[in-house]
Amino acid sequence: MNVFLKNGDSINVEEGATCAKAASAISEGLARAAVAAKVNGVLVDLSHKLEEGDKLELVTLADKEGLEVYRHTCAHVLAQAVKTIFPTCKLAIGPVVDNGFYYDFDFNTPITQDDFAKIEAEMKKIIKANTPITRFELPREEALKLMSDYDEKYKVELINDLPEDSVISFYKQGNFTDLCRGPHLPSTGKIKAFKLSSIAGAYWRGNEKNKMLTRIYGVAFAKKDEMQAYFDMLEEAKKRDHIKLGKELKLFALLNEGKGFPFFLPNGMVLKNILVDYWRDLHRREGYVEIQTPIILTRNLWENSGHWEHYKDNMYTTKIDGEDCAVKPMNCPGGMLVYKLWPHSYKDLPIRMGEMGLVHRHEKSGQLHGLFRVRCFTQDDAHIFMLPEQITDEIKGVVRLTNKIYSQFGFKYKIELSTRPEDSMGTEEEWNMATDALRKALDELGLEYEINEGDGAFYGPKIDFHLQDSIGRTWQCGTIQLDFQMPQRFELEYTGEDGAKHRPIMIHRAIFGSIERFIGILIEHYAGKFPVWLAPVQVKVLAITDRTKDYAECVCAMLKERGVRAEVDTRSEKIGYKIREAKLEKVPYVLVVGDKEAEDGTVNVNKRGDEEKFSMTKEAFADLVIKENDEKIVF
Repeated sequence: MNVFLKNGDSINVEEGATCAKAASAISEGLARAAVAAKVNGVLVDLSHKLEEGDKLELVTLADKEGLEVYRHTCAHVLAQAVKTIFPTCKLAIGPVVDNGFYYDFDFNTPITQDDFAKIEAEMKKIIKANTPITRFELPREEALKLMSDYDEKYKVELINDLPEDSVISFYKQGNFTDLCRGPHLPSTGKIKAFKLSSIAGAYWRGNEKNKMLTRIYGVAFAKKDEMQAYFDMLEEAKKRDHIKLGKELKLFALLNEGKGFPFFLPNGMVLKNILVDYWRDLHRREGYVEIQTPIILTRNLWENSGHWEHYKDNMYTTKIDGEDCAVKPMNCPGGMLVYKLWPHSYKDLPIRMGEMGLVHRHEKSGQLHGLFRVRCFTQDDAHIFMLPEQITDEIKGVVRLTNKIYSQFGFKYKIELSTRPEDSMGTEEEWNMATDALRKALDELGLEYEINEGDGAFYGPKIDFHLQDSIGRTWQCGTIQLDFQMPQRFELEYTGEDGAKHRPIMIHRAIFGSIERFIGILIEHYAGKFPVWLAPVQVKVLAITDRTKDYAECVCAMLKERGVRAEVDTRSEKIGYKIREAKLEKVPYVLVVGDKEAEDGTVNVNKRGDEEKFSMTKEAFADLVIKENDEKIVF
């Protein structure tokens, strides 16, 4: 029978051949490298039997799906090892996560990280045995009986909750069997590099009313050197931890009196205001107007927007004058009301309306993390109201602006196009039109992007920007969301060229995403060593002796007069101590002034990161710093 490959070629294989047999027919090297396959676009085991005309794509560890299969099998090996050592424990679930996997267990006796060594040793035995992994399916009643016989109550609950027409599949490796839809590696011996990393509590099915289970995390990579590089990155990340550096650099504080509500300190406010001013300046040039909408609005507004149905569990609510109200988790409904305040003509569009809006979201306490996950943050929102024929150009304009901003901070990024989710509003025709418009804009700009099926907003598809920082981590920040729904819900109108009323199309977009989170990312990206234009303190002037205090203060005053953010240290401490302290504060420039400098009107310049020191007049130094600040140089 004939099977078609990804490149369009066909190969002839015997009737009922498996994907593994087809791989061998192509090349022995591919057969060794393959860990799974896609048949007609569906990810399957290598043991899957092919049929006439199937489209076959072999999956290796060089593919994202291949690594996911690899890591999923690691989770099963972990489960088998734990059941061997702790036979009375109950199995819950074991999915793949970024860089690894986890499995949730219900233990009779609590375990700790001290137990990892014996669990890892058992996992290595299972891997060394190179046990084949086989899939089988059972009817619902037989599946329930099998898991009941194993006394696996969580698996029984999962089977009972499956739709009636579900295929119920299991995977067996040696004497271990687990409920799983797969796919998996063909054998345990394919695993080369793994390590258990941490332990945590997790409620069954994420519901705090359910029992707390024990979650064991692990990491897994195709090669040992890749895993070592990952752990080296984690060590570097610890040094860059924004919570630690935020405290040391006096940028922000996280206090028990306001859990999830960060306090910005003077240095942090300087940084935050620099970002806001930069944002405002760029947006003015790009033809945006700025608005501010109230923090609290009535419940009926949120019902009209659709947020109440989709987001109410994350909203803070209150009553005002007997009326139900909510603290805004998003800015967009307020923007709709502003648009409706006066009539619009097609000649007015596009209207680009920006808002630095403070929003509040009720995050669970266990999910809070520094500035990355907070309960209130400033969203650099904008809503663009436009004609249908303006969609592509407006999206391209937002993409170009986003690229300009990210490039300014030294970020590389990847783009993801997310399509219609299951709980979406609107018709298929509207969704197709919106998705095609986003795709067309990206294609015309010649940008590479990945498709993220089903991860769009409930009102429209979106483009997401994933930043890559200086140590290779990625962060989702910017988003462009095309919305046909909210203009309909709010009955937005403009008068067309034909004199009739029409609905505008709308873009939601954010570039920083959250100013607070973006600051956290910047802290870690630069390891607290901000470039001159972002540094809360750009220059620190140090007097060597009491005799040069007046000159140090004079230099500092001159710098401040010229707009440089400068501080002076005239304490009666040894100069070496003051220099070390300034370096710990990660100030870009430290000026040391003694008798000679005071006499010559010069400064001795210590540039952060440079061993070589140099001397120049104080006026020339001011020019240097101002130039770096104005040109927003990143070093």
